[in-house]
Parts: sequence; structure tokens; C-alpha cells
Amino acid sequence: MTEEPWRAKTREIFAELVAETAGQNWADGFKCLTGAIEPALIADEIDEQVAKDIAFHLSDWCDDARFLVALQLFPDRFTQEEISSGVMAFLIHAPNHVATAAKLYGFPVEDIFDDPRTDTYISTEQ
Repeated sequence: MTEEPWRAKTREIFAELVAETAGQNWADGFKCLTGAIEPALIADEIDEQVAKDIAFHLSDWCDDARFLVALQLFPDRFTQEEISSGVMAFLIHAPNHVATAAKLYGFPVEDIFDDPRTDTYISTEQ
């Protein structure tokens, strides 16, 4: 399976930004991120399994987060199609992970913006 263009371009941008460690950081990003989050939460007296679960939910969408950072830094390097695809991937993947992490930490999750347009599903199919 080929890598989606927005992911490949994001990987290229990060390779330029962090040079020699880019490949390793990219491949080990999930492990590095969970390895930083878990002990910090455990030190805050969060149950070890809950800390692991929160770390998972905050780490699993790091490729999507990298895309947003790359897009913010270099919007002109992405095509309209890549931006649309990357945004859609983020919106499909990240929100539920973040919501679950917040709930596990004890924070309520609600739509504080209460935008009435969110009551209607907007199809992207033509």
C-alpha cells in the first residue's frame, strides 16, 4: 500500500527540520511520546494502566498532528487535495482519541461551541 501524499510530504518536511534523527524519531515517535507521557502521569498519581491508556490515546494520532504542524509551517508545499485529505484524516482519527484521554483523566467532554451546524451531517461525497 502506498503512503498517502500528505503523509509523505509531512515526512519530508520533518526530515528537513530535524535532519539526521528524523527517520528514527518518525519510526519511534509513538514509543517516545508514550514513554514521556506515562511516567509524568504516574508521577501525578494517575493509576498506571490509566496513564498507559491516556498516553496511547494522545500518541496514536501523532502523524496527524505532524501534518498540521507541517501545514502551518509550509502551507504552500501542500496541494489542495493533500490538505483536504490530511484534514479529513485528522478529523476522523484524532478527536475521539483526545476525548477518551480527557475522560480517562477525569475531564468532562462536551461541545462547548454548540454550533447548530454540527447537528447535520455534511457529506463530502458528490
